[in-house]
Amino acid sequence: MAMKFRAHDTFFIRKGWLNKGMKHVHNRADVFVARDENPTDILGIGTNMVKALRYWLQAVGVTQEPAAGRRIQHFTDLGHLIYEHDRYIEELGTLHLLHYKLASNQENATAWYFFFNEFKMSEFTKEDFVSALQNYVLMSGEDISVALRSLNDDFTCIINTYLPRYKSNPGKVSPENNIDCPFGELGFIDILSKEKHTYKKSIPSAKSFNPWVILAVIVDQVHGREEITLNELLTAPCNIGRIFNLDAITMLDVLHYVEKAGELKIIRTAGLDIVRLNHQRTFQECVDMYYASIEE
Repeated sequence: MAMKFRAHDTFFIRKGWLNKGMKHVHNRADVFVARDENPTDILGIGTNMVKALRYWLQAVGVTQEPAAGRRIQHFTDLGHLIYEHDRYIEELGTLHLLHYKLASNQENATAWYFFFNEFKMSEFTKEDFVSALQNYVLMSGEDISVALRSLNDDFTCIINTYLPRYKSNPGKVSPENNIDCPFGELGFIDILSKEKHTYKKSIPSAKSFNPWVILAVIVDQVHGREEITLNELLTAPCNIGRIFNLDAITMLDVLHYVEKAGELKIIRTAGLDIVRLNHQRTFQECVDMYYASIEE
């Protein structure tokens, strides 16, 4: 399995970036590799930021490029739906879907995948994370060497992605500036101690999740099965527990919302702790239903 580190060139996703990138890809698929126009002029950002934006659009699953040939970008199925229904990325559910794609992207966003799925510490420092990530790379059996600086930069970028700047630098942030990452709204990371530079994974409110978004992740991870155990939902990599920092109680609350929508049944009798899906749905269908539900 390939791994990728520091592909963002230290630039985290800024407010408005994904919308800007999608708009220009929609208008011109070769915007990032155009020879007749300079991408920095078209996009209105610096050269390194252009590289970072090109990376982020793919890392969050809205665009893709061919592995060979001319590296032009096209929308993924998810990208099409987001561009059609929430192109300015204003809905929390859209952010949850983009976060899911990013945090499950083991190949192109390895540090993000590791942080949410493999890194078990709920309270941590930069040193804790970087040391654990180094170990993960070593244990992977892949013949790669990664510079320590890249791992440190990935940690800083993860913190900047999920921790709003009003928490990390309250005195230096004006409400007008757009340097925050929209993912800060998800409430997944908080500061434990500024003096000790310690952070913590936060458990978000169950009410912040739309049932269709939760179902989209579950159906994407069950791979056609009709049943899944509560333990797998909570602890398996890329499932709702790990991806969304849920504890057992919050996860059950979230699942009850999906059950109320008539999409699954939680079965906790006769020694079973399973969830049975009531319909055979696809990830894409669930995303469609999510946008239909908020547009009603």
